[in-house]
Amino acid sequence: MRRVTREVAFEAGWSRERAAKVAALFDSLAPEWHTRESADRMHCVEDALRRGRVGGGRCIECGSGTGFGTAVLARHFETVLALDIASEMLKLAPPELAPRVRADAGRLPFADGSADAIALVNALLFPAEVARVLAPRGTLIWVNTSGDQTPIHLSAEDVVRALPGRWIGIASQIGRGTWCVARRRQGALPASHGRS
Repeated sequence: MRRVTREVAFEAGWSRERAAKVAALFDSLAPEWHTRESADRMHCVEDALRRGRVGGGRCIECGSGTGFGTAVLARHFETVLALDIASEMLKLAPPELAPRVRADAGRLPFADGSADAIALVNALLFPAEVARVLAPRGTLIWVNTSGDQTPIHLSAEDVVRALPGRWIGIASQIGRGTWCVARRRQGALPASHGRS
C-alpha cells in the first residue's frame, strides 16, 4: 500500500483495475476491521480538528470504512458524508452517523467547491479531486493514526507538496498518530475540472 499511496498522490497512478483491487481488498478486510479500531487511535483525529481549528459546515470523509472516524467528525461538522469504495465497509458503518456513499475517491461524485472540509483518515490522497471539491477556503484533514507505521502514509510535507496550487499546512503528532491540516494560500484559486 505504501507504493500505491505514493503513486496515487504523485503520479496519478489510479485506474479502474487498481480501484477494483483496492475495493476487493477492503471488502475482504471489513468483517474484522473493528479489531483495528480503538478510541486511542481517534485521539489524533480530535487533535487535528481542535488544534487545526477545523469544524462547521460540510465534511466529506473519504475512506470512511466502518465509521469509526465518522463518529468523531460528526461531533465537529453540521454535515458529514461518509464515502468509501468498499461496500462491505459501508454496510458495517452505523447509518445514523452520516449518509454513506459508495464511490471512488479518485472521481468524487460532488460538485466543484462543494465541501468545507475533506477528511482522510488512513486513506489515499487524490490531490486533484481534493482541490476540485474543496471550497476556496476549505480544509483538508490528513490523519495517519499510526504515524509512519500506517500502511497508507504520507508525511505532512508530501501531502502539501502533492496538492495542486499553493497550499499551507500545519502538522503535529499525538501518541503514535500524525496529522496535517492544509488550506489554500490566500489568493490561490481552487483547481477546477469543470465537473458539477
